Amino acid sequence: MSTMKDVTLEINGKNIRAKDGMSILQAAQAADIEIPTFCYHEKLEPYGACRLCIVEITEGKRTRLVTSCVYLVKEGLMVKTNTERVNKIRKMILELLLPLAPTGPLKTLAHQYGVKESRFPAEPTFCILCGLCVRYCAEIKKENAICFMGRGIDRHIVFVSEISAGVCSFCRECHDLCPSGKITKLSEEVASLSPLESEI
Repeated sequence: MSTMKDVTLEINGKNIRAKDGMSILQAAQAADIEIPTFCYHEKLEPYGACRLCIVEITEGKRTRLVTSCVYLVKEGLMVKTNTERVNKIRKMILELLLPLAPTGPLKTLAHQYGVKESRFPAEPTFCILCGLCVRYCAEIKKENAICFMGRGIDRHIVFVSEISAGVCSFCRECHDLCPSGKITKLSEEVASLSPLESEI
């Protein structure tokens, strides 16, 4: 029976031992090194949607940016989580997201990165398309009561009322996952609607 071996990598100048097959984000979290993220959950498959967990890695002479929730640890890998380059990109991401959900955890994190207002006006939807509710319902609950619809700027989340009317009112497990609180406000009313799909 094979077992996963340990690898040693460096995160912010600190030697870290991690299991082969772990992501950089998982290794950092296990070592109490903070990397921000909105779309990651330990029970779900890595998604890499929000890009906030971006870090700078060095392998040999090559340095580049990667999404830490999907990039696996390697022996000798050097990782920096808060370089000027990394923080500049995170700040831009937060500035783009803030108009969509101008309250709650996103606002708190934006302020930590010096973003108090955005240069990019947008209609507040209080949904940042992190996909946590969709993925949790599909991967953990196996219900598929919530799904994505549309592409690009038209991408949004819908409840499939044929399913949600029967399960969402008593499940509510996705409520604590939502970084904006949108799902909590809408799930009960959406579950009782009659159309096939009800848009967030």
